[in-house]
Formats: sequence, C-alpha cells, structure tokens
Amino acid sequence: MGLKLFNSLSRKKEDFVPLQGNHVGIYVCGVTVYDYCHVGHGRAAVVFDTIYRYLKHLGYDVLYARNFTDIDDKIIKRAAEEGIPWQEVTRKYIAAFYEDMGRLNVSPPEVEPRATDHIPEMLEMIASLVEQGKAYASDGDVFYSVSSFPAYGRLSGKNPQELVAGARVEVNEKKQSPLDFALWKKSKPGEPAWDSPWGPGRPGWHIECSAMGRKYLGQTFDIHGGGKDLIFPHHENEIAQSAGCSGHAPVKYWMHNGFVNIDKEKMSKSLGNFFTLRDIYKSHHPEVLRLFLISSHYRSPIDFSEKNLEDAEKVLCRFYEGIDAATRALAVQEVKEPLEPGRAEGPFMEKFEAAMNDDFNTAVALAHLNEELRALNTWTQDPASEPAADALNRLTGIKQAGQVLGLFAKSPGEFQSELFELKNQSLALDTQKIETLIEERNAARRTKDWATADRCRDALAQMGVLIEDTARGTEWKIK
Repeated sequence: MGLKLFNSLSRKKEDFVPLQGNHVGIYVCGVTVYDYCHVGHGRAAVVFDTIYRYLKHLGYDVLYARNFTDIDDKIIKRAAEEGIPWQEVTRKYIAAFYEDMGRLNVSPPEVEPRATDHIPEMLEMIASLVEQGKAYASDGDVFYSVSSFPAYGRLSGKNPQELVAGARVEVNEKKQSPLDFALWKKSKPGEPAWDSPWGPGRPGWHIECSAMGRKYLGQTFDIHGGGKDLIFPHHENEIAQSAGCSGHAPVKYWMHNGFVNIDKEKMSKSLGNFFTLRDIYKSHHPEVLRLFLISSHYRSPIDFSEKNLEDAEKVLCRFYEGIDAATRALAVQEVKEPLEPGRAEGPFMEKFEAAMNDDFNTAVALAHLNEELRALNTWTQDPASEPAADALNRLTGIKQAGQVLGLFAKSPGEFQSELFELKNQSLALDTQKIETLIEERNAARRTKDWATADRCRDALAQMGVLIEDTARGTEWKIK
C-alpha cells in the first residue's frame, strides 16, 4: 500500500502524489518567539518531524521549511515588560526553542525563515492584492477583502455569511467588512516599523507564512502543516491571500495535529493550563516525552498526565533494556552488527511501513514495535529459539523504526545514565546509601541472613530503587 494522508481540505484520506516527481515541499507554521515552548508546541514539532523523517525513509527528496514569527503584538508587549529591545526577546526565545526541541530530538528543517527577513516579499504580495482590487488601504493599514475570494471557508467548513464579529474576528471600524483581515498594520509610536507604500508599519501574521512558503517552496507546494487551532483563521486566510495573489491553490495537502489536553481542555498559554518543555524536563527524560507525544495518532487529542508519562518511561526503558540485552547476546554468539547496517527485511518492517503509510499511524507502528521487541527478548533468553542472523535482523528493524520515530538515538548505557542523573536530581537520591544497602544485603545473603537481606531490599524499594541479581552482579535502577 502506498502512502495515504488525511487532507484537512477534502476531509478524507488521499493517496500521496507529490507535485514534482520525487520532490516533496513541506511548510509548517512555527512558533511566535516571545516565551518558552509548551508541550503543545512540542507535539506539533514532533509530529511533523516524524512525518519528515518517514518521507525521507521512503526515499523522497524533502525540502522542509518551518518559520519563526519574530514580530508580533506579544513580542512587543514582552519587550516592554522586560524593558529590552524586541530583537533581544526574539533572540532569547529562538535560542531556547533550539535547545528545547534539540533535547526532543527534533531534526532541524532545511529552511527556517524568520518573518522580519522577508518584509520585501510580503510587501510584494500585498501590493499585488491591492492592484487586483482584492485588498484595500485604510488609514495606514491594509486589509484583505474576504468577499473577493468566493472559496473562503472551505478549509474550516465555516460559512462566511454566518461569520460575525466575535471572539475570532477582530472588530475594526477601518474595515469594509468584519471578516476582512490585516495584511499590513500601521505602527503605533515607539513600535517597530518598516517602510511601505502605505506608511510605516509591520506585516499581519497571515501574510508572513504565505510569503515565506511561496519564496522557498513555490506558488503551490505539497504539504502545509500545523496545529488544529491554526485552521481558522490563520490557514483559511493564508489560502485566501495566496490564491488571491497567484490565482492558484497554494497547497495540495493540508495537515493538522490534534491538541494536547489537560482535564479535557486544550493546553494553551491563554488558558493558563500549560507546562513548558523545560518544566517537563526537570522530572522526565525528553525521549520519554517524545514517545508519549507519538503514542496516539497525530490527529487525535492526547491527554497529558503524570501517569501517561510514567507509562511511556516504562515502555522506553523496556526497549533500551531489550536492545542492550540483545546486543550483548549477539556479541556472545559472535554476531556483530555492521558499521552501516543494511535495511531490515521481513514482516516487521512491512507491518511498520503499512501503519505509517496509513496516515502516519504511529500508535499502530509502536504496537508492532512492541511485538518485535517481545520476539527479540524471547531469543535473548533462549538463543536456540531462532538463528542469530534473524535476531540481528529484528534488532536492526527496531533501530531503523526507532530512527524514523526519533527514538533509541542513544546507547542504552547513555540513556540509563541520563535517566539516573535525572532521577537523582529530582528525588535527591543518596547513591552512597544505595550502594551501602546493596553491599549489606549481599553480605547477608552470603550468610543466609534472609531477614536482613529482606530489610535492605525493602529499604531500597522505599527509596524508589529496584535491584536485580545478574551474572554481572547486583544491578539497580530507579522505578
């Protein structure tokens, strides 16, 4: 089965056929850089990173663009609050974005345009719309005339005749219609401004993405993505102004990820119910968060909770432990992994790709991964159960699938070390006390003092420490 994806525009799954042979152009709306990223931002970044990785896995030549909105009312407000230039605000939070997303193993796109670097392209589009009579100037502002675009509302399913000024439609007496939206905003005294034919000002949010997408991907490109909250008005307005300017549909496939919910409400800064990625990293490994974020289908809402993160951690630890054990067992069998492993073959990879080909269904793909891990663990415990070459193929397949999903990027030792350090910091573990209790327990076991041995094990358990007696000695880890 070839790749199918759900197109928000048609509201159905469609066969994926790129516009230009093997080349795929993707544009994803990035963040407005006035604050630290929250888990909702993390989900969007991980979802489209996974899509990007899988398209490359299939052999497509992908050009991925993800922007920064680096001029906005929120940025101007934050600069005023902190008493610093707006450029310092954007520099600070762009650097924070790279740090936070890097820890989530989000790949950098080929192109990362910033809005303020593309003012000329925006002015060109706005001028074209004004010349065509699809936009109008009003006291230094320029507005797009929604009535000039009969297809307005097709993406969101909204009827323009039923839309009235309200929560999502700005009320402005300068407008000819309450549905019209700003392409260019007249700057207030003291605000950042750029010269334009209509006076000093700055671009509206929607025109930024249209101009940057057109510059790097063309007048019509394959995929445009973002969160569901961007469908209206942002993406609806992008379609109107881009198509109004060029006469062509700007995007073939529109894709939108679902919300991260807390208590059945969307996580967002406006509701005040959000956790920054940095908050999460204080107590949970970033890779655990990544696994949690792809554990549900990207279009579905996902419920954020401490329990769900703990469950994801258990699953991830099980994978790293299985990979480590199988690698050790293969070494005993004198079967070495090649420096550049070939593509895994067999039913697992076929099932994994079938799941991903079905609108990037990571939830089903992870289920197949778990099945393959169980089979690999069976071999590790009983190497006579199947040839070592088959076990190596299973291990290779798990690693290749993990690469597509952005998982298992570290060595098992590195992951366990990072997880231990994190737990040590969050729980303030006394490692010396742990080692002392283990030594005391082992001494008691040697003298068959089972009561003391049990007391030591119970004391370790109360500290959140699990111990395991292996051929290499007693090993311990955090629950």
